[in-house]
Parts: sequence; C-alpha cells; structure tokens
Amino acid sequence: MAQSLELLLIQFLMPDNDARRQAEEQIKRLAKDPQVVPALIQHLRTAKTPNVRQLAAVLLRKKITGHWAKLSPQLKHLVKQSLIESITIEHSPPVRRASANVVSIIAKYAVPVGEWPELLPFLFQCSQSAQEDHREVALILFSSLTETIGSAFQPHFADLQALLLKCLQDETSNRVRIAALKAVGSFLEFTNDGADVVRFREFIPSILNVSRQCLASGEEDVAVIAFEIFDELIESPAPLLGDSVKSIVQFSLEVSSSQNLESNTRHQVQSDHDIYFIGFFLFWMAYVAIQIISWLAKYKSNSLKKHKLVVPILQVMCPLLAESNDADEDDDLAPDRAAAEVIDTMALSLSKHVFPPVFEFASLSSQNANPKYREASVTALGVISEGCVEWMKDKMEPILQIVLGALRDPEQMVRGAASFALGQFAEHLQPEIISHYESVLPCILNALEDTSDEVKEKSYYALAAFCENMGEEILPFLDPLMGKLLAALQNSPRNLQETCMSAIGSVAAAAEHAFIPYAERVLELLKTFMVLTNDEDLRSRARATELLGIVAMSVGRARMEPILPPYIEAAISGFGLGFSELREYTHGFFSNVAEILDDGFKQYLPHVVPLAFSSCNLDDGSAVDIDGSDDENINGFGGVSSDDEAHYEPRVRNISIRTGVLDEKAAATQALGLFALHTKNSYTPYLEESLKILVRHSGYFHEDVRLQAVISLKHILTAAHAILQSCNEGPVKARAVLDTVMNIFIKTMTEDDDKEVVAQACMSIVEIIKDYGYIAIEPYMSLLVDATLRLLREESACQQSDNDSDIDEDDTEHDEVLMDAVSDLLPAFAKSMGPHFAPIFAKLFDPLMKFTKSSCPPQDQTMVVACLAEVAQDMGAPIAGYVDRVMPLVLKELASSEATNRRNAAFCVGELCKNGGELSFKYYGDILRGLYPLFGDSEPDDAVRDNAAGAVARMIMVHPQSVPLNQVLPVFLKVLPLKEDHEESMAVYSCVSTLVLSSNPQILSLVPELVNIFARVVVSSDETCEVKAVVGRAFSHLISVYGQQIQPLLSSLSPAHANALAAFAPKS
Repeated sequence: MAQSLELLLIQFLMPDNDARRQAEEQIKRLAKDPQVVPALIQHLRTAKTPNVRQLAAVLLRKKITGHWAKLSPQLKHLVKQSLIESITIEHSPPVRRASANVVSIIAKYAVPVGEWPELLPFLFQCSQSAQEDHREVALILFSSLTETIGSAFQPHFADLQALLLKCLQDETSNRVRIAALKAVGSFLEFTNDGADVVRFREFIPSILNVSRQCLASGEEDVAVIAFEIFDELIESPAPLLGDSVKSIVQFSLEVSSSQNLESNTRHQVQSDHDIYFIGFFLFWMAYVAIQIISWLAKYKSNSLKKHKLVVPILQVMCPLLAESNDADEDDDLAPDRAAAEVIDTMALSLSKHVFPPVFEFASLSSQNANPKYREASVTALGVISEGCVEWMKDKMEPILQIVLGALRDPEQMVRGAASFALGQFAEHLQPEIISHYESVLPCILNALEDTSDEVKEKSYYALAAFCENMGEEILPFLDPLMGKLLAALQNSPRNLQETCMSAIGSVAAAAEHAFIPYAERVLELLKTFMVLTNDEDLRSRARATELLGIVAMSVGRARMEPILPPYIEAAISGFGLGFSELREYTHGFFSNVAEILDDGFKQYLPHVVPLAFSSCNLDDGSAVDIDGSDDENINGFGGVSSDDEAHYEPRVRNISIRTGVLDEKAAATQALGLFALHTKNSYTPYLEESLKILVRHSGYFHEDVRLQAVISLKHILTAAHAILQSCNEGPVKARAVLDTVMNIFIKTMTEDDDKEVVAQACMSIVEIIKDYGYIAIEPYMSLLVDATLRLLREESACQQSDNDSDIDEDDTEHDEVLMDAVSDLLPAFAKSMGPHFAPIFAKLFDPLMKFTKSSCPPQDQTMVVACLAEVAQDMGAPIAGYVDRVMPLVLKELASSEATNRRNAAFCVGELCKNGGELSFKYYGDILRGLYPLFGDSEPDDAVRDNAAGAVARMIMVHPQSVPLNQVLPVFLKVLPLKEDHEESMAVYSCVSTLVLSSNPQILSLVPELVNIFARVVVSSDETCEVKAVVGRAFSHLISVYGQQIQPLLSSLSPAHANALAAFAPKS
C-alpha cells in the first residue's frame, strides 16, 4: 500500500483537476483499511517534498479516529514516536503544525486512558528548548490540546501559566511570543475555575506588548487574538481586569482611531488584491477594538468610571461617527456603526457621565463646515436618547434647535440623520417630546416632501415614532397628514411604501375613532398588498398585515367584524410563503383581532392557534462560525472526508441567531396569551399545550421571547381560572397552573438577567394579587419576600452587571422601570394583607429607604414616597411606627421641582396623617406650611393641587382641632371642584359633607362657595354616583338649615347646574 499511496499523494497535488479527482477516489478507497495509518506515517517521515509530508499528516488526522482502536500497541507506539520525531526534527513549519494536529486528535483518546504518559513531559521539555522551532510547536500543541484533553492540564495549571507568561516575554523570538499569545487564548477559553482565571490578570501587560509588536510588523491577524482574550476576560464574572482596564482601553482606542496602521502594512504587499485584503483586515481590526470598548461599557462600566475613561473614549468615538462609508451604508462593521454602538451602550449604563461630552460634541459639530460632522452631531444625539432620557429632557430646547436645524441642512446625509434622531426622540423622550409637537410635526411634514428617498424614508420613521404617542394633539394635523400618506402609499417605491404604512399605523393609533373617515380608503389600498407573493414584495405584505391590525383596533368591532373574513383568509395564506417577518406580523394581526372581537374570535381559533404553535416550535436557526485549520484549505486538502468529523470540535468563534425567527417566536408567544385571555372557555382545547410552550419559553435564551412568555403566562392563568371553575377537579387544576406560573415568576425575579423581563414578572405578580387576593400568594409569600428583598438590595441576577471594580456608593443609576415594578409589590402585599403586612414591611423598609439618599435622582425619591403612601393607605395603623422616619422626607418632597414628586408627597402626607395616629399630630403645622404653596397660582399642575386638597381633607377628618379651619377652608374650597385626580374625590367631598352635616360654623360661613362647588360636581361626568350622593346629602342638609335662602344661590347658577343640584333637594 505504501508505494501506491505515495503515487496517489503526489497525483493529488497535481494542478490537473481530473488527476486530482481520480487520486481522491483511490485515497478514499485505501483509507478504509487500517493499514493506511502506517503507510501515511511512513510518508510523513520519508517523503522528499514537504507538500507530500503535510498531506500525509492531514489525511492521518482525518482518518486516525476511525482506525486508532484497531491498531496494535506496537503500531500505536510507532505512530506516537513518529509524530514526536516529526515535531522535533521536521524543518517545514506547515508539516510540523499538521503533525501537531494529529497529536491533538490521538491525545484525545490516548491520554485519558494512560496510553501516552510521556506526552506532557515532552511538551514541557520542548517548550523550554533552546531551539525556537521546538518552543513554538510545543505552544501550538498546548493550544490545540486544550480542546481535546484540557482536563489533563489542570494538575499542571500553575506551571503552565508560568510557562506561558515566560514565553509571552520571550525576547529572542517573535514566533514564540505569537504562539504563546494563541495558547493563552486557548487556555483562557477552556478555564472555568475562578482562581485559575484570575491569574491571567498579570498576563495583560505582556499581551499588550506582543499585540503592539504584531501591529508594528503587519501581523494584524495575530493582534486580533489579544482582543479575543480581552473579550473572555471582560465577560468573566471574576475580577480579572483590575487596573489593566485603562491599558486595554488605551490600546483599543489606538487601534480604533489609528490612521497609521494601513500605511505601516502597505509597504509589505505588492498586489492590489493584497492591498484590498489588508485594508479589509485593518477595517476589521478597528471594529474588533471598538467592540472591546463596547463590551467594557456593558459589563465593566464602573471600571470605566473609576479610571476616568468615559471622556477619553467619547473623544475618539464621537468623531468616528463622521467616518461613514458611503460605499455601503448597511455595513455593520463600518466604524461609524461600531462607534454608535459603543456610545449607545455607554449611554445606557453611564448616562450622567455620557451626556455632557456628547452634547458638547453635537453642539460644536452642528456648526462644522464638514457635512459628515454635522451628520455625526445629530446621529450622536439620536443614539444617546434611550440611555440619557432624563438628561436630554432637561435640554429639549437646545437639542431640538440642533436637530430641527439639521432637518433643513443642504446636505442629504444630514437631513436623513436628523430624521432618524427625531424618530429616536419620539421613541425615548416621552412625554416631553410630544409637548413640542407644534414645532416638530410641521418640520417632519416638510421632510416628507424631500427630494431624497432616503430622507423621506427616515422621515416616515420619525413620523411613525412621533405620532405613536400622540393623542388628540394629532387631530389638527390629521387631514394634511393622511393626504400625504395616502398619496405616498399609492405612488411610492416599495421601501417608502413600507415606512409609509408604519406611519399610517401610528397615526391611526393616535387618532383612534377620528381615523374612521380614512379607514375605508386605507383598507382598500391594503388589499393589493395582502395578495403579494414575490419574495421581494413580502416585506411590504408584512407591513400591510401589521397596519391592518392597527386600523382594526382604531375602527372597532362593529365596523370591522363584518369585513374581516377575507383579510383573515389572506393573512393565513401568507403564512405559508416562508417569510419570517410576514409570519411575525400575521401573529400580531391575529392578536389585535382577538382583542377587538373578544369572544367573537373563537371561530378563528382552529385556524390560527396551530400557526402560533408552529412558530413557537421553530428551530432557532443558529449560525455558527468556526475557527478551522488552514491545513485543509491548502492545495484542496479538504476534499477527503474525515472519520473524526463527528468527534472533533473546532473552536466556536462566533454565534449569531436569525433575529427574524426570534421576533416571530416572540409574536407567536404573545398571540397565545392574548387568544387565551379573550376567548377563555373556548380556548380549552389549546390550554395544556400553550402552557407547556410558555413554560419552555420562560427560560428561553433570548429576553424578547422570555418577556412575552411572562406576559402570556398571566393571561393563561386568567383563562385557566375561567375554564377550570366549571370542572369537577377545577380548583386543584387551577392551583396547579397558579403554582407553575408563580414559581416561574419568582425564579425570574432572582435569576433572569434581563431587567425588563424581571419588571414584567413583578407586574404580573401584582396583577395576580389584585385578581385573586392574598389566598393566591400565601404559599409563596416567604419566597416572594426574599426575592423582593434581593431586588431592593440590587442583588438579583439582572442587577449584577459589573463586578470588576469597587461600586461607587454615590452612583444610583439603575433601571427605573424595574425599580418602579419592584416598589409596586409592597402596596400590593399591603392591600391583600392589611395590618398583617407589618412584620414583612419591617424587613423591606430599610432597603426601600436606600433609594431616598440625597445622591438619588428625583424619580427614586418619588418612587419611594408613592410606595409609602400606598402602603400607609392599606396597611393602616402599623404605619404609625414609621411616621418620624418618613415625614421629613415627605415634607422635603412637597417642595420638589418635579410635579410628580409634589403630587406623590401630598398624597403620602395625607395617608400618614390618616393612619399615623397621634404621632402625626405634631407635624400638622409643618404639613400645612408645606401644602400651602400647592394651592396657589404658582402651582402649575392640577393633579398636585387635587392631591394637596386630599391631604388637607384627611387631616381635617382625623384631627380637625389641629387645623385652623378659619384660615384653611377658604383656601381649600378655592381649588374645588377637583380638576384631574378624581381618586381624591371621595376623601375631599366626604370631608366637606361631614363638616356641613355637623353644621360646623366655619364651613357654613362659606355656603355660596359650597353651592357652586356642589353644582359643578353633580354635573361632572368624571365623578362617580357615590361621590355625587355624598355631595347631594350635604346640599340637602344646607336646604334643611337655610330653606328658601338657598334659592338666590341656585338662581345664580346656569339652568343645567341649578336643575342638577335641585334634583337632590328634599321633596315637599
């Protein structure tokens, strides 16, 4: 075999394709015989040309797994000895590397069973050889062996780390330093033990030195390994970086902003192809460097802050926004895209540190003569709008001045970026941005007429985002808006039609029933999109399906139900066209229809539920990039199949998921919940399978799917409760569903790493308590309290984003939505438990009060005050024990510059007085002084004034002798009737009625004011019948006291008011 195989190997390397194919077929046949192993070993040792020796090693690696167990001990020894000789004696580096790869495969089977005890000592000896080649190949083997027998190295880990560090610092060989760098990357990827990983911290300076040397010599592909190592270190929960963060950031900034890298490398290459390749690789290097900074911002944000790196990073990243690549605007590797990602990530975690330098950059760059800098100016503002919400809301005027000015810029790229920024503002800067609609909407309308289709497309996006959160403010603009949008929907290219449909959807959602006059025309136009089947048109069909559901919501059941069947039929037929985005929007359409039809949707369940099931059970479509060996791509060596393909696991470098499938899964998961919620008993056949899917999706790897699962689990619980009530074993089965759902929610609170998912779990638990009371949560109360405590202490998984440095105690940035949801749990407990909540509240009080430190933002302060107010309201008397600790905070909040804070403080002070007993009496004077400004003309917010009135009413009802009624009542009555917060109505009007019914002389001196107030209350559509009855009793008492003296007061009222009030007068 040996002689014939030699000829075949030589023939395989010939340039003649036919000859190569013939050789490949013959090699495949021979390779089935175990004797191919000694034959290949012979050629590895004796073949005259390196290419043949290398090919022999490559084929041996491919076939050794299938034959190894069949070889005799003597032959196995020969193979191992020959490979060691090849590694130590071979002069050709490619042959040595190919032999090392075979060693790695054999070691996977031989080392664990003790068949190759001399391998590791040989490698250690080799790595300390005087010969550069030996040191290099030993490091290469150490690197590859981690993937096959990594556990065998663990007893020697300390020695290995010392060896690697020494080799990284090898002053005589660049090749050894590079091999050591690669080995460090391999070992770090394999190592899981925290103590072992921490030791790599001291490697960082040497890694940086080797990387800089590689860049200087044009070996950028090696320098990339350093970034992969940094990536591993950053993602590790262990504190690996320490003070090296500063060096890593500086190196990353050098690479990402360097204008010299390409010139340092160009002189080494000759052809245009080489120059193109080098240019692309340098482009990739810059991207990887920027990504490292992005990961640091995400996982180690406190480190960036501690080492004062935020401003230096932004000073590099912001100008990179002006480095746009006109050739390919959709290139995610482009420096401007990568820089935007870094800025966005930093804004989300370090908003108060990010906003000032970015705003400064935007202000200066908006005046730059270079249009790319003007574009970067508004892009930067758009990018930070999600993270820097509170800071940007305070600067809305100057920010809008920059962006609206850019919308009129002569350069298309600047106008497009301005439209994008406005869309971002509309998404994130609510509700403040809406108050500027009079200046913003006309500018967007003008941009819809832009000569550039790109600007038009982004303007439709801005319009869609802006209108989505509008209400009746949109009505004056409705006709011109719809005129332009309908014309565009008929006459524009497909891409503009798609964004146009999004804009129409937002307008419809904002206008609600006012959209009805336009609905018929829109629905007619949508018919043409709902039958598109060409691949290039399916995105438009998806948008049309989405818009159809939104229009249906605006128009309502009565108008839509008769005309729905053909649209639903079209939506179902579109499901089979193989386009994930269309399926996603189809689920959304069905969800909207279920919401408007309610029980009328049950006829469609047999058709739509299986579609949702199929989407939920879709394969995720993971796409994995593998770091393969170069050996098999040289001279076509990859043509021969490998027996080891099922066993050999090359290193996974990158995992990406088709986001379309994720979005589809999320939409289908949402649909299942809404179908169950709105059809209840009719959903019985699908309940069990839906619950299984939602339980599975609650632990899904992507947060979007988990979020929808958590929402839908609450809906499924509601449906199950309705369905199982009529069953024989209903209570038992309903409790089993509740048990499943509650355990998932509690686990989510502590273990899920996404804040929005955790917030939703908290909100769902609050809803369960409201729906079913304390009896539903009693078995879980201990776990619930522990989970709530962990969240208040910011110790849950979703709150552990940075363990690499000392936490700044003065830093209070956290997710407002999450903490609002957590703080809502306490009032829910209190409402369900009443005074029995007191022992639990005692545990939660101090962690809650942590958010009232002076360094905390206003939204934290008011979150706590609102929580305390509701707890006081429902827990009752036990709140007295906290009055002295809470009252100073609440009095301070009465003078807050934020209306929400003043409103919550007024509500809280009233509840503390109502339930705080005698301990609150001593504060009455301070409270009245704090409330007084809220009754004056200087208070711009009606809801604040209403809550102030509610507080005074409660104080009077509890201890009127502590209130100087002669001074307070005129001020109090002046702000009545209530204007906005009618939840205060019962407290306020009960107080007034009580004073009247007791013939209190102070209130009776104000009868004209009372009659006027009562008249406006009884005609108000905002007040309940119960409130009007309270007012009616007070008015009847006035008539009984004053008789005909009331008549002139009634005559001064309008007929409607007088007649409404007269209806409460006693009948003679």
